[in-house]
Amino acid sequence: MRVLAAMSGGVDSAVAAARAQEQGHDVTGVHLALSRNPQSYRSGARGCCTIEDASDARRAADVIGIPFYVWDLSEEFHEDVVEDFLAEYAGGRTPNPCLRCNEKIKFAAVLDRGLALGFDAVATGHYARLRPRPDGDGVDLHRAVDEAKDQSYVLGVLTQDQLAHALFPLGDTPKAQVREEAARRGLLVADKPDSHDVCFISDGDTGGWLAEKLADRGVNTGGEIVADDGEVLGRHEGSWRYTVGQRKGLRIGTPAPDGRPRYVLDIEPVSGTVTVGPRAALAVDALEGLRPRWCGPEPTGPLEGTVQLRAHGEPHRAVVSLDGDRLDVRLTDPASGIAPGQAVVVYDGTRVVGSATIESTRAVAGHRA
Repeated sequence: MRVLAAMSGGVDSAVAAARAQEQGHDVTGVHLALSRNPQSYRSGARGCCTIEDASDARRAADVIGIPFYVWDLSEEFHEDVVEDFLAEYAGGRTPNPCLRCNEKIKFAAVLDRGLALGFDAVATGHYARLRPRPDGDGVDLHRAVDEAKDQSYVLGVLTQDQLAHALFPLGDTPKAQVREEAARRGLLVADKPDSHDVCFISDGDTGGWLAEKLADRGVNTGGEIVADDGEVLGRHEGSWRYTVGQRKGLRIGTPAPDGRPRYVLDIEPVSGTVTVGPRAALAVDALEGLRPRWCGPEPTGPLEGTVQLRAHGEPHRAVVSLDGDRLDVRLTDPASGIAPGQAVVVYDGTRVVGSATIESTRAVAGHRA
C-alpha cells in the first residue's frame, strides 16, 4: 500500500513510519504545520506544533529513507480545533482538543487529501490496535497492549471508513520497547520527552491564553463563586477558568463548615456563577452524550460494557443505550467529577464501540448537572 505517515517529530510517529516501511509499504512522511503564527504556539519539546518538531520529523524521515513533506493545515486546525476549544470553554464546558484533532485533522483533512493523492492509508504513532472484524466486514479498534500508554480513548471519534484507511503500528508494543527500537534504528528522537498539555498554548497557561482569546467575544469576565447552598463565597475573573471537579485555585478563603476542601460542581456561563461544594456532590451515576460516532456498526440495543470518561481515566461498568441522537449511559458504580464537553467512549471488552460528547450528568442524589 501507499502509506502517508503522519510524523509529529516525536519518537512514536518516527518508529511507526519505520515499521510501516519495514512491512513493505510505500511510505511518505508528512509533518503537519498547524500554527498560522509559529511563534504563538508551543516551543520546546512539550508540544507537537513547533519548528523544532518539524526539524526532528525531517531528520527521522532521512534516517528511515522516506520522502518527507510539510503540509500547511493551519487554517483547518484553527477553525476545527482551536475555535472549538474556545467555544466550548466559553459555554462552560471542558473540551478535549486531541479528540477533535484526530476527528477533524489527522483522519479527515489529512486522510481526505491523502486519498485524493492516491495514498491508501494514514499511519500514526497512536497506541491502539486494529483487528479484522469477526464477520470479515471491516476492522475493529481495540485498546493497546501497553495499558499505561493506550490512546484508544482519543481515537473513539473515528468511523469505520476512517479506520479502514488507518494503520497503528505501535499498538502491540510497550512504550519502553519503542524507545529502545528507535535507538537501534539510529533515530535521534529516541529519548525525546513525550508531549504534554495543550499543544497550541505556548506556555501551558490555559487560563491566561483563554483570557486573551476570549476578551472580545462577549464572554463573562467575572462572576460569583457560591456554595451549593447559595452562600456567596467570593468572585472570579471568568468562569472559563474553571472546570467541573477542580479543587485548586478557587481562592475563596472561606473553608467549608466541616473543614474539607471544596470542588467545582457547576459552571453557569451566562451569569458567570461557579458553584462549589464537597467532593461527595461530584458523584454521578448517569450521563447523556450528544453526537454519537460509531467505530463500527451502530448498536441495535442496550450494551453492557464499560465506558471511559477521561483520557487517562479508569473504565466504569455501564449500560449504554441509544435514544435518537443521544447516548444514555447508566453507570454501575458512580464516577466523580465528570465535566460536560469531555467524551464518553464506549468499550465492549477491549473493543471500542464508539463515543459521544458529554452534555449532562445525573448525580447519585438525583440532582441534574
